[in-house]
Amino acid sequence: MEEEIEKLFQKMLDPEESEAYYFADKLGQKADEKVKDRLIELVADEDWEKAYLACRALSKTPWNEESLDAIFKVIYDRKNKLKQGAFVQILEEFDLSQRFVDVFRVYLFGNFKASTLAKDYLDQVEFEISPRTIRKAEKHWNHYLNNPEDADSLELKRKEVEPMLLEMKELFS
Repeated sequence: MEEEIEKLFQKMLDPEESEAYYFADKLGQKADEKVKDRLIELVADEDWEKAYLACRALSKTPWNEESLDAIFKVIYDRKNKLKQGAFVQILEEFDLSQRFVDVFRVYLFGNFKASTLAKDYLDQVEFEISPRTIRKAEKHWNHYLNNPEDADSLELKRKEVEPMLLEMKELFS
């Protein structure tokens, strides 16, 4: 089994391999704790293509929360600002229902592609919302208001976010 896993890693990480996605999926389906840990390490790899393939493999494993922790850490890392979109795109393979605040942060602070994809998730995913979730989202919203990275998009985001937060608060009043 270890030999088979090692071959799958080699095939997945081979830059000449045209079927790398297939091998990532296979690896994810066969993953045990050891493989999961190795894939999570790869998520932070300097080579974003290897990291992306590791994310894809992780999406096929039962370790949703651990995988998402690693992926969001990479997304939030400023050095990955130009590659955020690819990592946000792979999130569609995961259950995001418990990750409203993380997706909301990407929407506020991500690059154009990441922010646009995050907005789609905010519109399409049915999130588990609690009063605590709303407080955390408001904290990030206030931080964004005081430190907008793009002043031109501030009004657009204000028109989208404030009604969203109000609607969520009304659920608990």
